[in-house]
Amino acid sequence: MALINTIREKSGWAVGTVAVGMLLFIVGGDLIGGQNRLFNRQDTTVGSVNGDDVNLDEFNAILEQSKEAYVSQNGRQPTEQELQGLRDQAWNQIVFRRAFQPEFDKLGLQVTDDELTDMVQGRNIHPTIKQAFTDPKTGQFDRAKVLEYLRNLDKMPPQQQAAWYTFEQNLPQERMGNKYYALMKNSEYVTTAEAQRYAEAQAAKANIRYLFVPYFSISDSAVKVSDAQLQDYISRNKARYKVQDGRDLEYVVIPVTASKEDSASVRQTVNELAQQFQTAPNDSLFVRAQSDQPYNGTFVSPADLPEKLRQQLPLEQGKVYGPFAENGTFSLYKVTGAKAGTTSAARASHILIKADGATPEADAAAKAKAQGILNQIKGGADFATLARQYGTDGTAPLGGDLGWFTSGRMVPEFEKAVFGATSAGLLPTLTKTSFGYHIIKVTAPKTNQTYRVATVTKSITPSDATNDVAYQRAQELKGKASDLEAFRKAVAADKTLQKQEAKGVGKSDQNVGNVPNAREIIRWAYDKKTEVGGVSDVFTIGDQYVIAAVTGTREKGTADVASVKPEVSTFVRNEEKAKQIIAKLKGSSLEQMASAYGSTAQVRTANDVALGQGVIPGLGAEPVAVGTVFGLKPGQRSAPIQGEQGVLVVELVNTTPAPAGQDLKTARTQLQGMRSSRATGAIYEAVREKADVKDERVRFF
Repeated sequence: MALINTIREKSGWAVGTVAVGMLLFIVGGDLIGGQNRLFNRQDTTVGSVNGDDVNLDEFNAILEQSKEAYVSQNGRQPTEQELQGLRDQAWNQIVFRRAFQPEFDKLGLQVTDDELTDMVQGRNIHPTIKQAFTDPKTGQFDRAKVLEYLRNLDKMPPQQQAAWYTFEQNLPQERMGNKYYALMKNSEYVTTAEAQRYAEAQAAKANIRYLFVPYFSISDSAVKVSDAQLQDYISRNKARYKVQDGRDLEYVVIPVTASKEDSASVRQTVNELAQQFQTAPNDSLFVRAQSDQPYNGTFVSPADLPEKLRQQLPLEQGKVYGPFAENGTFSLYKVTGAKAGTTSAARASHILIKADGATPEADAAAKAKAQGILNQIKGGADFATLARQYGTDGTAPLGGDLGWFTSGRMVPEFEKAVFGATSAGLLPTLTKTSFGYHIIKVTAPKTNQTYRVATVTKSITPSDATNDVAYQRAQELKGKASDLEAFRKAVAADKTLQKQEAKGVGKSDQNVGNVPNAREIIRWAYDKKTEVGGVSDVFTIGDQYVIAAVTGTREKGTADVASVKPEVSTFVRNEEKAKQIIAKLKGSSLEQMASAYGSTAQVRTANDVALGQGVIPGLGAEPVAVGTVFGLKPGQRSAPIQGEQGVLVVELVNTTPAPAGQDLKTARTQLQGMRSSRATGAIYEAVREKADVKDERVRFF
């Protein structure tokens, strides 16, 4: 309340807000259900920051504010997935406050009431307030509207008042955060020597010759790597393999899918509806009462009709078509209106022949080829067959079929040809567009007829009996799976089941493998009572049942060999390949080395290699090799280099030094920009790491 009182004293107006955007997600299910699960728990700690526990009540209070803000802004309750996002925001807010406040205190950072007032009504308006009170038509910020809302805060609904107070409470913390980041970023600078070095690295060029032997010249199967070698590599590259807590899981999904009996039952219902639909006095009301999809009373061209209905063209007004089965639904269509529209539609197939180049000769060759194909079709050859054989665009596998389309969707030359046809059939001449030469077959001539169609759809959903069968099957599997070994044995014995794996599932993850919204499984996996080898009860996740088993755990720190083995094996294998390749590179010239090694060794040239880019044109990123080049003298050759893609030996031909008088201002700006873009994330991670954040929310959510 401090800020609002200060503002009232200064300007005589109260503070208010509207839901359209006043709320800051600065850090940015069901709580009652979560609490119910905790009634029997004594420990309600959701984590700790700087050694201080974060209590569930504190977390829930902040989360509830975020929920209220979300409802106020969106007019609805958050979904489970959105709620998880709000939980993350609440946690990040707590972490930010507790981790950064000691840093603020050390530096003596404060935010005065004058500063906060300035953010609401002064010269430095907070971006959220500015956005909420900017006229969308003029793009101008309207201070008068701010004052008007602020004067009426006491008359606003309690929810809006609470939203403002939450916003107000967060302003000081955000302001101090901005100050802290500004101090840190402004402490960085680029020296003249750094700018000079950077500018020269970008401008200096070298022409080189090099020998390249790709790693794939040695088969992977010919190089064996041991776990000890993998562990040694990880130890040498610990920074690259930092990991958080993780769980390795195996799981089986038993989906609840509609049976033949379910489909037959829905079909019978739709057949009955078809009779009623035919005589329904009010088609829109009938659709609203009987269909799984809402009524749409717009007139559409044949191009926008369902394919099943297009096959019945021309349509008869008042007639019911169907039922048609597709995509897990049965559909009925009743034509309730027909009239001429303003846009024409047609259907056509084509065979596109593109020129191989931009020369007149290439164009003439393409035209001659297209004319030859057209002549074959005129002689009786099948259009679709030749389209599959000669077509050069995505319609070729479809026999050239473009389907229905309305005017305005194709290039002008093509449309003129198709919409100019008065009947279906092969067009006698080629049509040239920017894409090439087209052989066109009009399969449905243009029409401006439109239809209004009332649609009744019924989804084929599993019945209770089908659901019970799937659940019973899951329970039977669980009954056999007393431990991991029994779980694997039971799954292997049932050929209709497929065991899947999810490695390194994190505490805050939402999914387990390809199972979405699987927080229940993750909470179980991280429960203190769950041990490696433990098998879960049956989880109901959406329209499927899941049984999971924990096969391994991973602690925060450096990854173990098993969790990163495929990736690390590639790097270690390349190291071993490099040793073998280097041992064979004998000779006093690049050519002699290539000859000694074999046909996979290549001698190449590359011009304008820039030190600052670390790329060899025609090969790719090879920073070590590029750096080595600029340390050589003309004619000098390097020792073999273990590169990114293979082993290289580089030889400098000549260099073009950076011209004198480089623009150091531009170089300094570029360097400063690169450093600044990384600073915010780096500062946050450094402070967070120092604060020793422990996140145990998985115990509750």
